[in-house]
Amino acid sequence: MRDLRLDQLNTFRRVIELGGFSAAADRLGISQPAVSLQVRQLEKRLGVRLVERVGKRTMATEGGKRLLAHAARIEEAVNAALDDLATQGDAALGRVRIGTGATASIYLLPPILRDLRRRFPSIEITVTSQNTVDVLRELEANTVDIGLVTLPAPGRAFAITPLLDDDFVAITSSEGEPLPKTVTPALLATRPLILYETAGNTRRLADSWFARAGVHPTPVMDLGNVEAIKELVAAGLGVAILPGTAMRRRGERLAVTTHTLLPRLSRKLALVMRRDKVLGRGLREVIKALKRLG
Repeated sequence: MRDLRLDQLNTFRRVIELGGFSAAADRLGISQPAVSLQVRQLEKRLGVRLVERVGKRTMATEGGKRLLAHAARIEEAVNAALDDLATQGDAALGRVRIGTGATASIYLLPPILRDLRRRFPSIEITVTSQNTVDVLRELEANTVDIGLVTLPAPGRAFAITPLLDDDFVAITSSEGEPLPKTVTPALLATRPLILYETAGNTRRLADSWFARAGVHPTPVMDLGNVEAIKELVAAGLGVAILPGTAMRRRGERLAVTTHTLLPRLSRKLALVMRRDKVLGRGLREVIKALKRLG
């Protein structure tokens, strides 16, 4: 019986998907000679030539195309076997590392993580809160498993699943000078602004919103903590623009008033992960739970 190794099959699929050995090596985090060796070993075991050069791109031969047709079913069978074994003990769920922004970690994740912990008591979930660019860097390095971030998320290595549109709002102190229910960039620019720190996509979106209206205000404060921004606004120290999800916390009694932005400003939150990420049962359960946000 021929010995079909899953790591070699995965490497072959990446070579064809990305069109070359170098690109596959970068994606898998191994050397190009190691990629070439795995493909040669797979060809030797199967007795079939699997790849050929067409111009500058590496393509599957007829035999390679037939193997690719089986590869998806092989992966499904392996995942089904892992799921079956996982039912014998929750410990098989393993650890899942999530990278996300401050707003999502405070206002979106807690109920989801609470439900996951209730249903899977032994699952280990860690969350790191960073700006999108830092989460993407962690994904590339494989130090987090999945990101819940604000788009855009550039990079050919990533699989992206958009989840929800999050409209921005302006908030003002309920005890300060009142503003109309709908506010414009020109109007907000006349007030002291408290904005999110410059490194994040949230701030870049707000700056672009002002710039499109020909307004370039200078904020009186830049902070990386959404809760601190809300407290400062409640204290009457300025007005702020925040994602609407930041106003979802139940039981909150801050003295702030919410205003609609005109023109509308929104951000798109998405799940981002490496295309070559192996989906263990724990990670698949987390993905399913996060997709319910949409």
